[in-house]
Amino acid sequence: MTIITSANTLPCEAIDGHPAFRPLHSIAGIGVELRYATPHNFVGRDLYNPLDCAWLHGDAARALEQAVAWLARQRPDYRLLILDALRPQRVQEQLWQTLQGTDLLGYIAEPERGSIHSFGMALDLTIMDGAGRELDMGTAFDDLSERSQPALETVLLARGELSRTQCDNRHLLRNAMLLAGFQGINSEWWHFDCGDRQHVRRSYTRVL
Repeated sequence: MTIITSANTLPCEAIDGHPAFRPLHSIAGIGVELRYATPHNFVGRDLYNPLDCAWLHGDAARALEQAVAWLARQRPDYRLLILDALRPQRVQEQLWQTLQGTDLLGYIAEPERGSIHSFGMALDLTIMDGAGRELDMGTAFDDLSERSQPALETVLLARGELSRTQCDNRHLLRNAMLLAGFQGINSEWWHFDCGDRQHVRRSYTRVL
């Protein structure tokens, strides 16, 4: 297990009632389906049980509420679906070990440096329509291929590997999140950080 030297840490089991964190069920207007609490992820097994990972830091929760409000104004029939929120350090270490020896390590934050998920300051999410169906984003969540990469969307669209509708759906998600203060990344259309990564790692509580 990675040794964490910062004193600003909290066991996941102690998060309930901690003033810095909010449960996802306290945020109105979202759906929640944490994929790492199911087998429907690239590892193929539940990584969270028995931990309760349906939490965000309060700062990220307030920003998410802004994204929810913006999307409701633009498309009242749509809702954000949360696929991952808080990811404890111990789970990040499992993911890191799973990808050892593959060319996919670039998709996972090295545990000692820390994932922003482990501070409750990152989200993986998509959009559902009025019937509860996920919008077509061109790939599934956790598809670790170039088709998932926002940085390549223009090229993929030109090649016919993404459709205009798929790109438009991604743009809608990005607009909702960016206007609420989140930042996307170049490799995953579903991932957004709340705030500057260096500041988060330096100043926020890491959940173990």
